[in-house]
Parts: sequence; structure tokens; C-alpha cells
Amino acid sequence: MLPATADERLSQARIMLERRGIADADLLAPPIRDSWTRCLAAGLDPERPPPLATVDDSTLREARDRSDLALRLARTEMKNLYHQVAGTNFMIAFAAPDALLLDTISDSSFSATARATAIRPGSLWAETRCGTNALGTTAHQGQPITVHGDEHFFNRYGTLTCTAVPVFGPDASLAGVLDASSDCRSRQQHTRALVAMAATQIENGLFRECHHASMVIAFHSRGEYLHTLNAGLLALDPDGAVLGANPQARFLLQGLPALPGAHFADLFHTRLGSFLDGARTRERQRLDDLVGSAFVATIETFPQPRRMPSPPRASRVLPTDFIADDRRVAEMVRRVEAAAARKLPILIRGETGTGKEQLARHAHLAGRRAGEFVPLNCAALSDSLAEAELFGHADGAFTGARRGGAPGLVVEADGGTLFLDEIGDMPLPLQSVLLRLLDDWTVRPVGGGKRRTVDVQVVAATNADLERAVTAGTFRADLFYRLSAVEVTLPPLAERRDFDAIVRHLLSEIAPGRSITPTALDRLAERPWPGNVRELRNVLSRLSLDEADRPIDLDDVESLPEPPTGLSRHQAPSCLRETVQQRIRTVHCDLGGNISETARRLGVSRNTIYRALRASMPD
Repeated sequence: MLPATADERLSQARIMLERRGIADADLLAPPIRDSWTRCLAAGLDPERPPPLATVDDSTLREARDRSDLALRLARTEMKNLYHQVAGTNFMIAFAAPDALLLDTISDSSFSATARATAIRPGSLWAETRCGTNALGTTAHQGQPITVHGDEHFFNRYGTLTCTAVPVFGPDASLAGVLDASSDCRSRQQHTRALVAMAATQIENGLFRECHHASMVIAFHSRGEYLHTLNAGLLALDPDGAVLGANPQARFLLQGLPALPGAHFADLFHTRLGSFLDGARTRERQRLDDLVGSAFVATIETFPQPRRMPSPPRASRVLPTDFIADDRRVAEMVRRVEAAAARKLPILIRGETGTGKEQLARHAHLAGRRAGEFVPLNCAALSDSLAEAELFGHADGAFTGARRGGAPGLVVEADGGTLFLDEIGDMPLPLQSVLLRLLDDWTVRPVGGGKRRTVDVQVVAATNADLERAVTAGTFRADLFYRLSAVEVTLPPLAERRDFDAIVRHLLSEIAPGRSITPTALDRLAERPWPGNVRELRNVLSRLSLDEADRPIDLDDVESLPEPPTGLSRHQAPSCLRETVQQRIRTVHCDLGGNISETARRLGVSRNTIYRALRASMPD
């Protein structure tokens, strides 16, 4: 008679494994039984695990380079997944197709577990060495699996519950494995679904990147799912030949040849020419397939026209005067452009003065938005009037309301972009209202009036620690996840590799024709730049005031006031913030407490001055 409970059956199975070397089919779930059988066939002894294999730093770097795109996409999803899984004693990991661990994110409570089990980047988790484990077993079988406690072949991992999901590339080959591991006591039933969703997000990112120069059509039977993980993605060449289809597209078009080599006409009644013509005037269209299903569809990207090669430019300057010669920044710009093309919410992080608004304006242009770019400083919103300013108000809605009412900033941004600057300072009551907007894209003026549907690209920016604000209860977690569909963090000026290009571009704007010597550039690059590009612009304005007929040289730069003692260009951001705040307080005091003059002198906003002064006040 078999044991009654799953735990009892597993306990009995372990006895059979360790004493008799048998994987009992009646006691184990089929995926675990099959894995144990493979481990025994490979000659593994459940009581004598071999040492965990690791690779050196050079080999790990090479592996990361080979999986560069998948790893970059995975890191974004790992961060989101880590916050979604929540709880304690968790690690999120991503491994190469051969089960080589490439990167991890874990909370401090998991650190001891990770050290004890040697779970770290560079370790090899192939099933043939480590026995049944989620990473290695998923890499072997290409199927999701959860391995709980004693289901691990080696009991050294018996304190863990691990869930892994394969990530496939556009060619259906294994691109990596995403894993969530925890203490057995932290086991969560919904973890597998969350990991699967994150894996799908990575797969869709790989698909879009592979076909970025082709036409990509997103479609679903329900319009509200068009920009979600449930959408089918179909890539076509300019003549309508199918280049690729993601798994969801193949599912939605089951019974039809949604495979490379087929043609648009082999799948849909709708003529390709009519579909393309319709895309010029409306975002969404009806698309009927050949077996009678109807879909809502949109063209995410159009084929890029062939261009004649042109000579390289000294620097890449976006239409918004944003330099993007640094490889990391150029990649961020590309991601923002892709997100804007799909009208996904974008969150831009970075210290004050790093160019967040310029990048937001570039997203507006990249998305080909016909409407206005409407900036809103969330820190300047009054709690009592914030909703009316954002969503408009009816005539006489409140004391002091504008006669005839007002449409509100969201309506002003209809067809364009709403830029929510300093989003971390948005009043908590307004956050729930903004969340409703992101759900249904309708607005209703305060005090009554007809609801109106709007088409708005939302770009948010902050230099605040939103994760900490979520933990503290001052920022809604659900709003954070909605706003950060695509997230980029602009590096501080002192860390950028295109510093020289930025200097020369700013100088050409401030004092056309004025140049700067290489030694002067080198000396400028040595400064810490806590105020980032905004501070650099002010310094260059000062340096270019006199003697316009000669280059700015080393003597000019050395005549500048010395930066605060002890600062280096690689100093920690927290230390730089403290230095900036101290500098603000000093200038504010020197100017007799004049906020506006302090802001003008330092080249920052008045809100920045207010925050620095508040930070110095005792609780």
C-alpha cells in the first residue's frame, strides 16, 4: 500500500533511492522520476555528490558575452520578478543553455544559503554533475520544473525549493534558463506562473530584437491583450513572407502554416496591401484569418528602408540635443525608441542633471506622436488640486476653479506624451487615480462631465529610490510595476565614456566656434560632476565668457573653484548626493536664504533646493 501523503511518498522514494539505487515510478512525479533515472544512469551516487564545478572569471565573461542580449533582457525581468515574488530567503538566477549560472539577484537572508550551496555566478548546474535540480533539469529537458526539498537528487540541496523555466530564442533553440530559488519554508504556489511570465517577456524581447529590421505584427482576439504577453507576434519581410512567429502566434493561428517560408496570404483573408494602408491612419485594425478567427492587430515595427552608407559622424546627437556615444547610453536610447514605438510606459532613472527630460522628449519623437509633449513636475503638485490639474475640472468644481472649466494635462497630451517628472514625489491619493488611467485610458473632469478616451504615451522620471518608497508605503507597488514596463537608468556624467563628445556639443551650443584643448578636456573629466550635465553646461558657460578668439585651455580650467575635497569621479552616488546637498545648503546660506537665486546660481530646480533643505531638517 502506497503512503497516503506526497511527503510520505517522497520520503519512501528517497529511502529506495539511497538504499537500493531505484527511482520508484509509483512514488514520484514523472519529471522527477525521469531525472533521478538519468542521474543513476550517469553513475551519480545520491550520497556522494561530486564537488560543484565552477569556471574562472575569463570563461564567465565569455559566456556572458555569448548570451549578451538574453542576459540583458533577463536582468530586467529578474529585477521585476524579485519584487513580485517578495517574501524572504529568495534568489532569482539566469543560466546559459548549458546550465552555467550567469547572474543572480538575492535578498540578504538568502546569502548564507547561497554560500552553503555554492549558488553563485560561474557555477555549473548541469544535471549530469549536480543531479536533479531545477536549473540543470530544465536545461536538459527544455520544460519548466519545480524541484522541492528532497526531490533534489543530492540531499545537500534538500532545504531548497527551486522553480525554473526555459527561455527559447526566435529559432526555438534554448537561449537560457530562468530560476527562482527559496528556502523550502518560503515556497509560494504562484512562483512558477510568475517565472513563466518573465521567461515569456524575455523570449518576446529576443524575438523583437531578432526581427527589429522587419515588419512585426502584434495581434490577439481581444484588443485589451494587444500589448501584453498574450499577444501573438509575427515577423514579415517587405513582400509579406513569414520570417518568424512567437509561440503565442502559432497558438492563435493553429491549423495554419505560421512558419518561415509561408506568406501573409497563407494565413489571412485580409490583403497585405489593405492592411498596410490602414496602418497609416489608425493604430489598430481587424485581421481575419483563413479559418474564421478575427483578431485585433497593430504593426509594431515597419521594415527599415535600405540606406546608402554614409561617413561616420564624430558623435550621435539625438534631435533633442542628447549625446549618445556611450555604448550603454546608446543601448538605453534603442530600448526607449522600441518602447515608444509600442506605446509602452517608460521609466527613466538617473541623478539630477543627467538628461532625463531630453531622453523623454526623444521617446516622444521616436514614437512619432502627433500630439504635444506635456511635462508635469509631480513634486510641484498640490495635494488638493492635483487631480484637477491632471484630469481637468468642470466649471465651478471648486473654489478658484477656472471659469468654463479646464481640460487637464492628460487631455492636452492626447495623441502625444505625458512626461511625469519626479514621479516619486507624486501625492499618494493621485497615484491611485493615475493607475486607473493606465488601466482604461479614460478621463473624467473633477466636478462632473463626460468621460473621454485618450491616447497618451506615458514617460516617468525620477532620481528617487522607488523600491524603498514602495517598502515605506509612500509609493504604490502596482503603479511602480505599470510605469516601469521599460526601465532605463542614465549613468552619472562622471561615469560616461562620451564625456569629450558631450563637452564639444555643449560648447558648440553655448559659444559656436569656440574650441577646447585636449589637456583642458582631460582636466575637466577629472572633476566629480555631482550636478552632471547641467553642472557641466554652467561651467562651460563660465569658461567661454572671455576671449572668444582662442581655445579654452588648461589654465582656464584650473582657474575654476576646486571641487569639494576628497571627491573622486568614481565616488558612490549616496556620497555624491550628500555632497550636493551640503553644497546647496552652503550657497543657500550665503545668499541669505533666497531659494530662486540659489537655484539659478547652481543651475538646478527650486524643488531640488527644497528637497535638500528638507533633508537637513531633523525628524
